[in-house]
Amino acid sequence: MATLRVISGSAKGKRLKTVPGDSTRPITDQVKEALFNILADEVLDIDILDLFGGTGAVGIEALSRGANSVLFLDTSHQAIKVIKDNLQTTKFSQQATVIRGDAFAYIQNPSRLGYDLIYVAPPPQYKDMWEKAMRLLDENPDLLHDDGRLSCKSIPLNGRNKITKTSLSLTAENMAIRN
Repeated sequence: MATLRVISGSAKGKRLKTVPGDSTRPITDQVKEALFNILADEVLDIDILDLFGGTGAVGIEALSRGANSVLFLDTSHQAIKVIKDNLQTTKFSQQATVIRGDAFAYIQNPSRLGYDLIYVAPPPQYKDMWEKAMRLLDENPDLLHDDGRLSCKSIPLNGRNKITKTSLSLTAENMAIRN
């Protein structure tokens, strides 16, 4: 695996730890760069919810580029330790909250509302988790600010998980996946 690092901003070049084993698959620099090219300056001063924190690489990249805060969730003890270590390395611990907990439970009973960006990237071996997260977010729209964004990595488009079955309305502009 290539070295995981912060690619831009105040922590540019800082190396990040990865979670041992195969419970996570960290985002590649190429995909991370594409995501932040899309977000561009919209990442400045925003509050982010990272539902499946993993290594923390996406949230840390956002903090490096000027995000206000990130709340990281993960159920794995190892992932939580790695996120905290990576926040220490990049000196972003004060701008982050790290919770060992279930993303689905949090969506249904959040500690706050109105995130500007919600990042959904469940572990690759759990292919149905993205759809469950999206459905729960649809049922709890106040979690996302009216003009907020939702980014979902790796929506599988195979025979079992057809996107056409989904009907989500997560923003005021009704930017959604529809039948």
